[in-house]
Amino acid sequence: MNILQNQSATHPVTEKPVNKVYDVVIVGAGPVGLATAIGLRKRGIENILVIDQARAFRQVGQVVDLLPNGLKALKSVDPDAYEAVKTASFTFVNSPQSGDAKTSDVTEKNLPKASQEWVYKNLQGEKIRSISLSFDTWLKNYGEGRVSISWYNLQAALKKLLPEDQVKPNHRCINVVDEPELGCVRLDCISNVGAEANPYAHWADGQKNSEISQNLDTTSEQSITKSFHAKLVVAADGINSTVRRVLYTDSPYQAVAKPEYSGFAAIFCPEIPNIPDELRSRLEKKFFADSAILTVSNYELAGDTAFSECPRMMLIHRQKIGYLLHISVPLQSLQNKSGNELLELAVQALEKASYPDELKQLVRLSPVENMLQRPYYIHRAVVTDNNPPAWSLGRVILVGDAAHGMPPFMAQGANQGFEDAIIVTTLINKIAKENNWHNQQAISTAFDKYERIRRPFMEYIQQATLTQFPSSSNEQWQAYSQKVYTRNFDQLIAELS
Repeated sequence: MNILQNQSATHPVTEKPVNKVYDVVIVGAGPVGLATAIGLRKRGIENILVIDQARAFRQVGQVVDLLPNGLKALKSVDPDAYEAVKTASFTFVNSPQSGDAKTSDVTEKNLPKASQEWVYKNLQGEKIRSISLSFDTWLKNYGEGRVSISWYNLQAALKKLLPEDQVKPNHRCINVVDEPELGCVRLDCISNVGAEANPYAHWADGQKNSEISQNLDTTSEQSITKSFHAKLVVAADGINSTVRRVLYTDSPYQAVAKPEYSGFAAIFCPEIPNIPDELRSRLEKKFFADSAILTVSNYELAGDTAFSECPRMMLIHRQKIGYLLHISVPLQSLQNKSGNELLELAVQALEKASYPDELKQLVRLSPVENMLQRPYYIHRAVVTDNNPPAWSLGRVILVGDAAHGMPPFMAQGANQGFEDAIIVTTLINKIAKENNWHNQQAISTAFDKYERIRRPFMEYIQQATLTQFPSSSNEQWQAYSQKVYTRNFDQLIAELS
């Protein structure tokens, strides 16, 4: 297969390419891309660059749950990164370290006090199980804790560990071209010189797709193109990865170059301001019961049928009450729908699943202007024709959501991305130590090893995400937790080094 086809683009100004060749260019300054850069520097590979398309810095984005496997992987990447992220989280617990006799300290970041449990209840309000949100509880059970952190704070904490000149904002990668005669890859980027320089924007969940598309696809008269050269390219540019699309152009994988709709979506209302006292009292007694966050579903039905037929309703009770409803729905049912139409779709889903009147009444009170929707997309680790799309080609490798993006139901997106980061940095470090930057066979062997390690586990994670099988019983949940959260990265790194 020919590697990386050239796709020309016309822009007002073209900057002369710089002669410098980086050891590694990382496309994407999200948490996974930044963690990869930090890991490479920690291992002595400093001739690197991170580029990102973001042109505006806004403190928006969802909360990310970092679970034991993700924190273990991040600690293996760089202990300083682990400590920085823990410190920047909403609520973290400094557990006793070796030689440290301190008891646990809890630090709050000016947010309402979080519940120490995430409760799961059936439609009758009976508790099925709960998951502790305490760092110490997770540490005791799995050898590492759990923290929650905003996307913005996660990026900012990691960015501070990198030299400022190694992260270039406002560089949208549009093309990746193999240049075998030079032993490197060329990346062409658009840079809008009039834009605010910041690589850490993360789009708010409620932002309209048309706004995002306009921001990403339009270029002004001030735009210029720049080129960078790299011996290796790590594509961490998200589920809608440009590098992935270029990589699969005119290849057997072209059909899966873009993300596939997973069949699941969220309809949500972050705030319902006017709830009658009588209804509020019933909700608090039957469902919340002092819990700030819980998930309600027909768990009796879930044991006998597919997750696609059992919507999950997440209820959030801070100063205001809001909800998020995960449902299986055709994509066209969501596109270009008004707030009224989304509200009706949510009520229909609850009625079909026999949700109680209290929750249907709550949804009907949702202000239509507050109604939002979010389709979930996926890059499947396994495809039906048993010919899965490769996660690397030549000198380019995909990591994180660019390789295996999926819905957030099991909170494993960022965590699996950090697992990718530690494997990739370990393998690239071996290439560097053996001076195999120009040995294509050694590079291919390393990238194939990454895929052999990561793809089977991602198949398991995606199956759990799309079917929610661990929710069916406590035994399955315990088996899943042991398999995912108790992973030993030190042993794996030793075997790869």
